[in-house]
Amino acid sequence: MPRLFITGIALFLLLGAGYGLSQAARSIPWDCADWQAFAHADRTTVILESLAENRGKTLYCGIDQSDTFGKAETWQAGKDRNERDDTVYWGERGSFRGFIAAQEGWLTEGESGITGQSIAVIFEFPKEERRTKRVKRFRVGTDADRFPEDAVASCGESLGLICSDWGSFTGGYSGDRATWQQGARYLRAGISGSSINWDMHWQTSALTRRSGQTRTPAGIGSVTPEDWRDLADTAAGNACRARGARYVAGSADFGRGHNSNKGSGSQDNGDYLGWFYAEDEHQTSPGQFRARARQSRTWTATCKKVIRRTR
Repeated sequence: MPRLFITGIALFLLLGAGYGLSQAARSIPWDCADWQAFAHADRTTVILESLAENRGKTLYCGIDQSDTFGKAETWQAGKDRNERDDTVYWGERGSFRGFIAAQEGWLTEGESGITGQSIAVIFEFPKEERRTKRVKRFRVGTDADRFPEDAVASCGESLGLICSDWGSFTGGYSGDRATWQQGARYLRAGISGSSINWDMHWQTSALTRRSGQTRTPAGIGSVTPEDWRDLADTAAGNACRARGARYVAGSADFGRGHNSNKGSGSQDNGDYLGWFYAEDEHQTSPGQFRARARQSRTWTATCKKVIRRTR
């Protein structure tokens, strides 16, 4: 066989072996700060009980690090119980199954067992726990169908709707409910003059006059798309924290209002604005009311939760 080919195989095996070793779990030496041998008058019992409590730590801390026990006497105490397939010593602190071949070789200076093993095998160091983490992402938000049309409490509840502040009360009283609700909508939308017919788009808040004229929201009652996104950010942060997670910044967005209440005819001022109304009855004229209004929007966002596990 050509020498170059043999050399190539040897190099491949060497690299493969090195790769395998580099992927092995790192062993951690025992901490001997609080290690103590079992207290007893009989020396053999002392050794066996110490081995039963923690064999690897006893060999490392009791022999290699502190010289509490000698190799020869430890081997002598345990060799008759060295049945690896059956536990042969039950003690007050645990059980002792015997020595592995690498430990035999180390204790007997090579007369029994095998030699040339790493200290990790001889002393049975605990393996380092590997911590893994997984990032779980999930969606939170609202579904318009869960909220009754007039359930004002739906604003701000857990996973509730996002809502604008209440607008001002209409100035006058009227027995015509549709009229004072229309006036309340105009006030909250920032539209001056309740007799002017304007439509508002639920997503852009842009106003369109029936004649075709358009304008951007204006006045104290207007709520911009940026305002809705800010409200969605706040709602999302609260919802994610309540679930032990963190809000993914920038993932929140708003959707249509929870209902399509928009009036009819000349009182129609836009679909899916999600209107809520609060009524105030005239104290001296029963049956006459004024009203104020607020808008709702549904919203969605993404949360992320880091799940850590130890292998």
